[in-house]
Amino acid sequence: MTAPASSEPVASADAPIAAPAKPTVWRKLFRSPSVVIGLAIVLVMVFIGLIAPLIAPADPTAINPGARNRVPMATSTMRLDDGTRATVTHYMGTDTLGRDVFSRVVYGARVSIFIGVAVALLSISIGLVIGMIAGYIRWLDGIIMRIMDGLMAIPAILLAIAVVSLSRAGIVSVIIAIVVPEVPRVVRLVRSVVLSVREEPYVEAAVVSGTPTVKLVLRHILPNTVAPLIVQGTFICASAILVEAILSFLGIGIPPDIPTWGNIMAEGRQLFRIFPHNILYPGIFLALTVLAVNMLGDGLRDTLDPKMEKRG
Repeated sequence: MTAPASSEPVASADAPIAAPAKPTVWRKLFRSPSVVIGLAIVLVMVFIGLIAPLIAPADPTAINPGARNRVPMATSTMRLDDGTRATVTHYMGTDTLGRDVFSRVVYGARVSIFIGVAVALLSISIGLVIGMIAGYIRWLDGIIMRIMDGLMAIPAILLAIAVVSLSRAGIVSVIIAIVVPEVPRVVRLVRSVVLSVREEPYVEAAVVSGTPTVKLVLRHILPNTVAPLIVQGTFICASAILVEAILSFLGIGIPPDIPTWGNIMAEGRQLFRIFPHNILYPGIFLALTVLAVNMLGDGLRDTLDPKMEKRG
C-alpha cells in the first residue's frame, strides 16, 4: 500500500536560496555606536538649553558682589526683584562678578548650539546653490572656483576675525563671519558630486530626451548631494561652535552680557589658577558637544557613504 502524496511543495535542491533582506538606512544608523552616542549627547545638550529657565538657579546676568568667586556647591543669599531674599546653591561656583556659573553654562548652551546649527544651515544652503551652478554651468566653473580658492587660502579664524572687525559685535555678525569661510568647502563638495553625477548614463539619457534643466537638476542631481551634505553639515556645526568660542574668548565675538561658553571662559582666564571652575565647567560642555557632533558626523559618513561602509 503506497503512502498518500503530500500536498506541500517539495523544495528542490537546485532551487536558489533567497538573499536576506538588506537593513534599511535607519537600522544601519542606529547600529553605529558613533551615531547613537553622538546623537544622545547632542540631544542632551539641546534639552539642557531648552529647559535652561527651569533648571538655572539664578539669572545668568544677575550680579551679586557679595558672592564673588565662590567655589562649587557654595551657597549665598540673593535679593530677588520683589525685595525678598533667597538662598542659592552655586553648583559650579560663581565668577568675579558673583554670577552663577551653572546658570550661565546652561543658558550658554542655547547660544552656542544655535550658532552651530545656523552656520551649518546657511553654509549648506549657500554652498549648494553656488556648487550646483559651478558644476553644471561650465563657463562659470572657472570663475567661481578661483574665488572659492582665494577664500580658502585665508585661514578660517583670521577671515572670521576680519569679518567681525568690520561690523558690530553680535550673534548675527558672528554667524556671518563663520559662514564666509565655510561656504567654499561646501561649494567644492557639491561641485565634485555634480561633476560625477552628470556623467552617469541616466543623466545623459535625460539630457538627450530633452528633459528641462531645472527638472533634471532637481530630480537627478540634487538627491545625490543630500547624503554628503548631511555629513558635511555636522562637521560645520562642530567647527562653528568651536570658532564662536574662540572669537568670544578673544573678546571679539558675542558681547559679554550674553552668556556663551566662550564668554564664560574668557572672563575666568585671569584667575584660572585660583578659581579654575570658571573655565573648567564651560570647557567640559564645549568639548563634549564638539566631540559628540564630530562622532555623529563620522557615524553618518561611515553609514551613508558606500565607499566607507564596512561589511563583515
